Amino acid sequence: MSSKPGRITIRGSEKAPLADARAVGPVPADERMEVTIRLRSKNPLSTLSANHVADDVTPNQRSYLSRAELADAHGADPQDVAKVVSFAQGHQLVVVETNPDQRSLVLSGTTASFNAAFGTSLQNYEHAEGTFRGRVGSLTVPSDLEGIIEGIFGLDDRPQARPHYQRHQKGGIASEVASPGSFTPTQLASLYNFPSGLDGSGQCIGLIELDGGFRPADIRAYFSGLGLPTPNVKAVRIDGGRNHPTNANSADGEVMLDIEVAAAIAPKATIVVYFAPNTSQGFLDAVNKAVHDNTHKPSVISISWGSAESNWTVQSMTALDQAFQAAAAVGVTVCVAAGDNGSSDGVNDNKAHVDFPASSPFALGCGGTKLVATGQKIASETVWNESVASSATGGGVSDQFPLPTYQHNARVPVSANSGGKAGRGVPDVSADADPATGYQVRVDGQNAVFGGTSAVAPLYAGLLALMNQKIGKPVGFLNPLIYGSLSGKGLFNDVTSGNNGAYSAAAGWDACTGWGSAVGAKLLAALNI
Repeated sequence: MSSKPGRITIRGSEKAPLADARAVGPVPADERMEVTIRLRSKNPLSTLSANHVADDVTPNQRSYLSRAELADAHGADPQDVAKVVSFAQGHQLVVVETNPDQRSLVLSGTTASFNAAFGTSLQNYEHAEGTFRGRVGSLTVPSDLEGIIEGIFGLDDRPQARPHYQRHQKGGIASEVASPGSFTPTQLASLYNFPSGLDGSGQCIGLIELDGGFRPADIRAYFSGLGLPTPNVKAVRIDGGRNHPTNANSADGEVMLDIEVAAAIAPKATIVVYFAPNTSQGFLDAVNKAVHDNTHKPSVISISWGSAESNWTVQSMTALDQAFQAAAAVGVTVCVAAGDNGSSDGVNDNKAHVDFPASSPFALGCGGTKLVATGQKIASETVWNESVASSATGGGVSDQFPLPTYQHNARVPVSANSGGKAGRGVPDVSADADPATGYQVRVDGQNAVFGGTSAVAPLYAGLLALMNQKIGKPVGFLNPLIYGSLSGKGLFNDVTSGNNGAYSAAAGWDACTGWGSAVGAKLLAALNI
């Protein structure tokens, strides 16, 4: 939809139709909804380099901002907030919340008011998994708001992401018996030589969840079985999201996998679960809440949800990437699963795709391996690829983000697509993710074995919590270090065998497993100087 005279288009707001969805009629004019408006920062986040948080220096050489300092330096300008409030009120929209610290406003109003305010036409759609309120095309605002509003989220509430976990099947049936070759998280910690004598005390790990829930009884039973103390798990509600467990075949599997893996590695860390709806609005609001959470103050955030870059608007990817930059500023590491559908990332167009938000240059992208152990030692570790289309690690080259400076010497290939271009390479690190050699967990009263890169993100989150505890200062943005001064020092088990479809493993960094799986104690020693 082109902008009218006196109006400008919000850059990156163009929304494509969902492939298998059909419009069934306009959203009723009087239907009410809430929408999040993302505003520009008073100072560009690129100024973060002044504190060395994005440089190839160890944590002890970095100077992190407090969350209050982040808000003061990089929040929204009060004059910008006032302009948007005036605009909203002029379109009969109610300002529910102003949050300059997170550069956001929440507006409430009717379909008719939002259609008029943002130059769109909301429709109801049906698709294979249900119904949603949606739009196509771009959004517009009056020209005097040009540059002030950077994103508008919540008009379209289609499902945005999927959880990246897979339950081990035996003969096509989900098994409640631990499979031969599967592991508890603590066994994997031992195989990967995670540092001993640490328990995550004083640390907080934030988990982003877009559906599902946890049952305290399951958590107590699981950790009792591991001989570990029951972790302190808290739930935070975002945009109406809540802890809502149902059954073991739902997104509960994702929630419990994340909690159980992270807390098994760092049992004394506080685990805060940010529950939000599975929409672009919910995803962004949950991440911003976790980054700016001055109550729980997570030092690590784990995200096991995502989808191919082609499923996102540019405004969504830009906003989440900026949120991850803000996380780096306050010393928060963001670990993100790289996807479970090989180099296609589940898109049936015969092209290579990478998963977002793992493809954000400010995320620690977490890929998957197949690990086989003999006794207390790793016998082999190869690229996870049981089925290139449906059970294999994600990885590849971003179509959205250019090659970051820290990857210039990593020999990232151009995209495998015709006329391939250079871009951000994914993943950065990896660990066991094959369901056949997966993680023993408990979900809704059932014991099960889960795999997927969903397990790798909380595994690294737990490791980072241990390292933060030992160093006494957050590790923060790890990528510049592992691609820079720490590369080639034997801090990772290099995975050199296998492929995920379009990309193959090789010595050094590759677009299947990144640098490989961390040798935890060695990585800690290299960082703690």
